[in-house]
Amino acid sequence: MRPLSMSGHFLLAPIPESSSDYLLPKDIKLAVLGAGRVGKSAMIVRFLTKRFIGDYEPNTGKLYSRLVYVEGDQLSLQIQDTPGGVQIQDSLPQVVDSLSKCVQWAEGFLLVYSITDYNSYLSIRPLYQHIRKVHPDSKAPVIIVGNKGDLLHARQVQTQDGIQLANELGSLFLEISTSENYEDVCDVFQHLCKEVSKMHGLSGERRRASIIPRPRSPNMQDLKRRFKQALSPKVKAPSALG
Repeated sequence: MRPLSMSGHFLLAPIPESSSDYLLPKDIKLAVLGAGRVGKSAMIVRFLTKRFIGDYEPNTGKLYSRLVYVEGDQLSLQIQDTPGGVQIQDSLPQVVDSLSKCVQWAEGFLLVYSITDYNSYLSIRPLYQHIRKVHPDSKAPVIIVGNKGDLLHARQVQTQDGIQLANELGSLFLEISTSENYEDVCDVFQHLCKEVSKMHGLSGERRRASIIPRPRSPNMQDLKRRFKQALSPKVKAPSALG
């Protein structure tokens, strides 16, 4: 079950320095969660740079920031990469607390597993439940992603398993290959950005920096003319005799 097809108008650019007359973009904060070695960092870097890098050192959590355009709307996108191997049930309290702070900060979520690792698939439900625990009244969008779709010879999780889990949790699902298909990776992030934007009520709610308009220079000739008119006595024309 794939998200609806997205338009190709999705551009990336560094976030510029703010200026007094700049239309401030809407902040979009995303978190990418999942077990270790499922390709979370590779997905983020692939989306931001179009490059695929297969091997990463285990990360301790890195925040990526970019200015993006989604169908004409300007967004300030922040993506929080998270460490792998966090098990909600078994982790130390300080680890779960750190994860909770990340979940509290974010507004949209990608839950990523590898189709070659069944245990990573099993970690998705507890992560989803933790998101809803931290955001009990929130409709924060969640997309479940089955990554490494090109490694069919090593598949441990069937596509139907991902679809069924997503249906049970009320989430969208997409199976992708980060290494082989940039467009699918882009679709995932773009769709999540649009869902968060809808949650914000982005249409018509653009924030503008405070601007005090510079007064227009007065027209001195016009001022002199008005001044003379104010000083001149008003004389009535004599009425004609009949």
